[in-house]
Amino acid sequence: MRTSRSPLRSRLTTLLTGAAALAALLGAAPTAHAADPPLRDLADAKGKVIGTAVTGSKLTGTYGRIAGAEFNSLTPGNAMKWGSVEPTRGNFNWTEADQIVDFAEASGQQVRGHTLVWHSQNPSWLTNGTWTPTQLSQLLNDHIATEVGRYKGRLAAWDVVNEPFNEDGTYRQTLWYNGLGADYIAQALTAARAADPSAKLYINDYNVEGVNAKSTGLYNLVKSLKERGVPIDGVGLQAHLILGQVPSTLQQNIQRFADLGVDVAITELDIRMQLPATEAKLAQQGTEYEAVVKACVAVSRCTGVTVWGFTDSDSWIPDTFPGEGAATPYDENYAPKPAYSGIVTALGGTTTPPPTGACTATYSVTSQWNTGFTGQVRIACSGASLSSWRVNWTYGAGQQITQAWNATCTQTGAAVSCTNASWNGNVPSGGSVTFGFNANGNGSSPLPTVTLA
Repeated sequence: MRTSRSPLRSRLTTLLTGAAALAALLGAAPTAHAADPPLRDLADAKGKVIGTAVTGSKLTGTYGRIAGAEFNSLTPGNAMKWGSVEPTRGNFNWTEADQIVDFAEASGQQVRGHTLVWHSQNPSWLTNGTWTPTQLSQLLNDHIATEVGRYKGRLAAWDVVNEPFNEDGTYRQTLWYNGLGADYIAQALTAARAADPSAKLYINDYNVEGVNAKSTGLYNLVKSLKERGVPIDGVGLQAHLILGQVPSTLQQNIQRFADLGVDVAITELDIRMQLPATEAKLAQQGTEYEAVVKACVAVSRCTGVTVWGFTDSDSWIPDTFPGEGAATPYDENYAPKPAYSGIVTALGGTTTPPPTGACTATYSVTSQWNTGFTGQVRIACSGASLSSWRVNWTYGAGQQITQAWNATCTQTGAAVSCTNASWNGNVPSGGSVTFGFNANGNGSSPLPTVTLA
């Protein structure tokens, strides 16, 4: 549905912890580490999709590694929308869309196309034009033939029509509805089937996860399309959810669509919360991620779940909902949160914590002068491994960190918290990593006690 964004505000970094820490503190399912199977293996064993929306330019480094290793499906967050591929009439830009499709194929993943016909993120030449119904119909047909035809045989599914309904179940007033009537939906589906007979064709919308007026409007449309012989293979429930508001009728709603003879996919899952994120909120989020994925697993015609960005650094939420965020399974530093563990559990997996005391953090002062000092923390593991880490300590003599390297450190009053950088979160058994910092104050004071999360 929505725009993926560039890295979030740096303040969020201090709010999100690695799932191992939360598990230890809360008794929740602990974070996965190197010994646990990736999500895609668990999903494959269930015959389900576990996907993520991605930004093509970021498919390198840690972001690309996780996107390729953990998921069996990719959805372009923005790259296949009309405004992206045809910003000026007749001039096409397929660079990012091609990049994502190529990456997916090289990683053994399927691709979900998103989206062909929508009221938003259209080019100005289209929205500002004055079109007769005949002209508008031809534009619709040509766009679908061009884009779907370009990827014929390479994409598993398309969100053909996106967000056609108002909250009360009536049709949204859009360029397409106003110009062509409600049958623009049938026209778009028919054109997509002609362009790629093998791709599954979906109608996708938000706030249709539970049984309500909007989802009933979608239900009645799908029923009518099926009765008329219009090609429709599935419905997409976006699932942009709010903490504490997962619909109790989610599984019931999935089942009623499945009973119409169509597939159901959860296409854009995230669960946002009011910031600051707390251990309790993140634990609840993990439980709710688990509940959503379990609802899909329980219905045979639910094909799977796609999260709308797997890391908080690539989430649309904070820019759209000020004061809210922390909506995805990984934090900004690519550390899995309880949400990740919730998905693992829902897919039938287990997560394994490191043995108590198997990984330690040691604080030392390496040099000092009359107004400050340089400190170092070494994190080492024996008999266990870490995929991410966070260390905390409290100063007792007013020391204040001024600079850190190989970690992201924040200080509130006397309390210090440091998390791994994107490149050094993994600590293998028998291995270690270090990070350092400069601080104002007295390095000769008693050394603080460091806790490793």
